Parts: sequence; C-alpha cells; structure tokens
Amino acid sequence: MLVTFNEELEQMKTMVRDFVEYEVEPYAQQIEEEDSIPEHLVEKAKELGIFGLSIPEAYGGIGLNTVGKAIVLEQLGRTHNGFVSLISAHTGIGSTGIVKLGSEALKEKYLPDMAAGRKIAAFALSEPGAGSDATNLSTKAVKKGDKWILNGMKHFITNGPIADVFTVFAITDKEKGAKGGITAFLVEKDFPGFSVGKVDKKMGLRGSFTSQILFEDCEVPEENVIGEVGEGYSSALRILGEGRVGLAARSVGSCKKLIEMSARYAQERVQFGKPIAKNQGIQWMIAEMATETEAARALTYQAASLIDSGKKAIKEASMAKMFATEVFNRVADKAVQIHGGMGYISEYPVERFYRDARITKIYEGTNEIQKIIIAQRVFEECVK
Repeated sequence: MLVTFNEELEQMKTMVRDFVEYEVEPYAQQIEEEDSIPEHLVEKAKELGIFGLSIPEAYGGIGLNTVGKAIVLEQLGRTHNGFVSLISAHTGIGSTGIVKLGSEALKEKYLPDMAAGRKIAAFALSEPGAGSDATNLSTKAVKKGDKWILNGMKHFITNGPIADVFTVFAITDKEKGAKGGITAFLVEKDFPGFSVGKVDKKMGLRGSFTSQILFEDCEVPEENVIGEVGEGYSSALRILGEGRVGLAARSVGSCKKLIEMSARYAQERVQFGKPIAKNQGIQWMIAEMATETEAARALTYQAASLIDSGKKAIKEASMAKMFATEVFNRVADKAVQIHGGMGYISEYPVERFYRDARITKIYEGTNEIQKIIIAQRVFEECVK
C-alpha cells in the first residue's frame, strides 16, 4: 500500500525526527551506561506533547489517530529503545483503555495530567500464571460498598516503579472467567493497599523499568471501573490490538536506523583493499534488511489504517506485530554481522539494538500467540 501523510502529520514526523536525532541520540550511550533517562529529555518530550499522543485535544492531548501514532513511534524507534518504552507504554496500552472505554468523569479527572506527563501510565495484565494465557488471572476484585477491593500481584509491568496510574485487570466473577468475569480498573499508586514490588533486572531496555505491583486489600472507588464490569477481557484485547501496531511501528523505525548505520559502515570499512560494501555477501544482507523492513512498514500502516476506519483489525494488528518484530531481530542480527567485531562491542549502538530487539518478540503477546490469533481469524474467514 502507498502510505501518504497530510501536511500536519508530516510536520509532526519532522518534529519528532529532529527531537530524536539532535536531542535524544546524543544521550543514548549515557542512558545505556547509567540505566537512567536524563530528566531534561523527559521534560522536552512533555513540552512537545509526546505524552499526549493518544489523548484527545479536549483533554489537553494531541489526539492522533492510529496512523498518526505509528508515524511518531516509527521516528522514536530510531533511538534508544528504553527511552521509547517509557513513552510508548504510557501513550499506548497505558492510555488507550481510559480514552476508548473510560467514563467521562474518569477522562476529565485523569487525562489532562496524563496528556501533560504529570501522571505516567502503565498497563497491568501479566501475572506469574497469566502471561500468554491472559485469561488465567489470580488477581481478584470484590465489591464492598462503594469500593472494589483488589488482592493479587502483577509482574513485568513496564513503567511499574514510576507510574502514577495503572490499568489493572482482575477477576470479578470466577465462574464466568474471561466471558464476563474480568474487569478493568484504573488504580492510582496512592490508593490504600497498593505497592511496588521487585524491580526487574533485564537483558536490555536500560532506562525503562519493569516491576511487580502488589495489591493487598487495595481500595479502588467504584467509579474507577474502566468500561463495563465483566467486560475486561474484551477490553484488554482491544487495547492490546492498538498497542501491537505501535510496537510494530517502533520496530520499523529501529530497523531503518540499523540499515543506515550498516550501510555507512560497509562503505567506510576497508578489507582486502576495498570497502566491504563491494562484497556481494554484504550487499545481499543490506538488500534483505531493506526489503523486509519495507514489508513490515506496509503491514504496520495497513493495520493502523484499518483500525482508524473503524475495523477491529485483530488479525492485521497481530500480523504487523509478529512480522515487524521478527524483522527487527533479523535486521539487528545482520547489522552486528556487518559490523563484525565492532558490532559486539557495547560502545557501538548496534550491540544495544541487538539486545533490545529480543524482547519485542515476547511482550504485548508473544509471536507464537500472534500466530494462533492470525490462524484462528483465517479459519473463521474461510468458513464464512
């Protein structure tokens, strides 16, 4: 498909690209070494409105549609993935639930602070027994008076240690399970009974933090239910669908950056009296990297366009996520190979991209789960 953007989106793309190239990139190595994102970069992102990508203008955000968010995330993907994860977890699955499904009272109360970055958002679905099987939740919520009381634990929660508000999924009717028994709640970090558990040490994504979050008789006001009681599982699927398109867009941006670095290096690196770019083996790797990246980009924007047209696009979002993240891993692997020994040295960004790529095949639904979703949709389509 031919992807074209209007003038406003082109301006947004240029603004984010400049922010990434001139302000974030100079600090990428520092983020990696210190495992911390400089506060001035976060503040600049707030000033540019990046924390309000998903939030309507009426609540102080930019209000981009899915294609618009993909444009921004593609550009952000060109820099440190830990920095991108902080933003994407907030603007994607952290915000989408309340924007799409929250009551007007919830939107008015929380979205302005979220749009400005004064409140950071997170999405809390995964548990030790509920990863790929997201229906196997053990976190429970019981209604008592005008409050819901939550008990349980979530883990691998991106932004967990720093977030102010969490979209949390809990069992409200065990007998009904996923079909009417799971409910989504908006939980503040200051609610009684809420706490942050162990912070994870990860292979990559330095500067982005994940952790357990704990609920011990955590009190949540009844008005903080997101959507309808019992409809949390379908809400989770809807939120994750858009999140998967965003992750695909980030992966495409990272691929493009890796291709550029690899092409430059291949033309500068001389072996046996000539640049290695003259070698057919290198040319083939660059050609494969570029072709697969363009295919991933097409799938990503097709899924985004379908969502914006009002379609569920569950199959297409899963295709984009699966393919783009697989391509990201292959492109990162080839980039290391082209750089040779230098690609294995932590002072060179390709080493960081290689480590950061690996998680993309796991989170927001493993690629194996995406294949199951895609196959199920294909089967359904073939019997209609």
